[in-house]
Amino acid sequence: MDAFLRLLRYATPHRAVIAGAALAMIVYGAANAAMAYLIKPIIDEVLPSGNDLALITAAILAVYFLKGLGGYFSGYLMEGLGHRVVMVVRNQLFRHLLDQSAAFFARRTAGQLLSRLNNDVGLVQRAVSETIGDLARESLTLVGAAALLFYYDAKLALLCLTATPLVVYPLVRLGKRVRTVTRWSQEAQENMSHVAGEAFTGHRIVKAFGAEGREAAKFERASFSLFRTNLKVTRVLSLLPPLMEFLGGIAIAGALWYGSREIAQGRLTAGEFTSFVTALLLMYGPIKKLSRVNANLQQAVAAAERIFQLLDTHTEVTERPGAAPLPPFGGAIEFRDVFFGYEDGHGRNTLRGVSFTVRAGQMIAIVGRSGAGKTTLVNLLPRFFDVTNGSILIDGRDIRDVTLASLRAQIGMVTQETVLFDDTIAANIAYGTPGATQPAIEAAARAANAHDFIALQPEGYRTTIGERGQRLSGGQRQRLAIARALLKNSPVLILDEATSALDSESERLVQEALATLMLNRTSFVIAHRLSTVQRADAIIVLERGRIVEIGKHDELVARPNGSYARLHQMQWLEARPDLKAEGRRLKAESAL
Repeated sequence: MDAFLRLLRYATPHRAVIAGAALAMIVYGAANAAMAYLIKPIIDEVLPSGNDLALITAAILAVYFLKGLGGYFSGYLMEGLGHRVVMVVRNQLFRHLLDQSAAFFARRTAGQLLSRLNNDVGLVQRAVSETIGDLARESLTLVGAAALLFYYDAKLALLCLTATPLVVYPLVRLGKRVRTVTRWSQEAQENMSHVAGEAFTGHRIVKAFGAEGREAAKFERASFSLFRTNLKVTRVLSLLPPLMEFLGGIAIAGALWYGSREIAQGRLTAGEFTSFVTALLLMYGPIKKLSRVNANLQQAVAAAERIFQLLDTHTEVTERPGAAPLPPFGGAIEFRDVFFGYEDGHGRNTLRGVSFTVRAGQMIAIVGRSGAGKTTLVNLLPRFFDVTNGSILIDGRDIRDVTLASLRAQIGMVTQETVLFDDTIAANIAYGTPGATQPAIEAAARAANAHDFIALQPEGYRTTIGERGQRLSGGQRQRLAIARALLKNSPVLILDEATSALDSESERLVQEALATLMLNRTSFVIAHRLSTVQRADAIIVLERGRIVEIGKHDELVARPNGSYARLHQMQWLEARPDLKAEGRRLKAESAL
């Protein structure tokens, strides 16, 4: 119930809506009881003699009108409350997820997170809007009908309600089962969303390798798992209606047996007994509905527990209390004895004792074999992760002591995997600079060698480029990313393998754009091709998370047994067709 009570707190700001819905429910429940009460005068007075026909008819119409009014407003207000609550929960959950660290997203799939945002929150909405509304409305109907039963004959009412404990116990037992099975169902839904998302994202690879059948079979297995789990939920829920009908039958049989005796002895009139039985039958529908309400409530509680589990997960990089904005960078960036290890890295450090200093305006190249820790190193600068030990200082300030917004505002990034959004070209260029003017956007595009291909698009800068920019080539996407970084105009720049996946012509255009981008900026450049970093002010060579060499290109190449010299030799041999085999052999030996 902790999750359910926590969920209800989201509704407390809407007290006026809740009060209006409660009033409408009271009207609805009272109207239901009044309908049963009107049966007595109809049978005892109107039908035998025709007395008060107009009055009773008007009363019936008034009761049905009030019932409809109460039903409409209670349903409308509770539905609206449910939509308000689900909007707040979904927005809070989405913002909370965005604030998590990169490690959080590395451990979870997009399908899992989307399932929490859509499926779990959808169940919560049904709980607030439908389930809680039905619970209150039908409970009030039961109270009104039960009051009428006791008004006519308390003994008969007690006889008919003796089956109530028999109803409550199975509801509680089955409710726990529903909650457990619902949790399984939501996990199966997550898995199915993950499988579908991967197939859609990698659709070109799927087609290229003729793997449509395998992906379809994988999805079918996930879908069948969800089907089996949902069948378990259905099996549990299907037990409730026949159980309720049987117990209702017991109550009706008892009422007929006892009521007939009371009428024969003159203690009950036919109208009173008929009104009593009507009220009893009127209770059957709400009780049956409440059994379903309990099941729905258990499903919602299971979903709420999963939502709150995420909301209570805090892996985000947080600001320290009293963090101050970082002044404009103009001095030096220092990595001071930095250690870093991922949470799931089994205690191993990816970076170990990394120390170096970069002066403002310098270009620093970071090279090394795959897995050496190059990308991890640059990801520490904008605090995508926090160092495990040591510190990173900008102009003498530890970056953990400044606000995240001011830190990241001074850092621009261009990565190998260009991230663009399903929006216009102009919106993608201005993504890091909200409110940028059209001339400024075009100037950034020209500087990035992107204006010419943009001008050829159907709608120019207003052309929508599709998810991940899939309507553009790799080189075009990279140039848009460079234009985005140019427009942001950050003093510090991170380039992570920005040209490694491009053809020669695209690479030439991108390299020209990068040269413009790096002008008068402090740049950290991760490069696979050593030829692109020969002009760097310093080259840092990483091996297994440690710096093994630092120097300029000419200095490092001159060291016969140095790590950089070996990397340079391997790339030079691979560039020669007649020596490629030797280059591959040296590369394999180096990896060992």
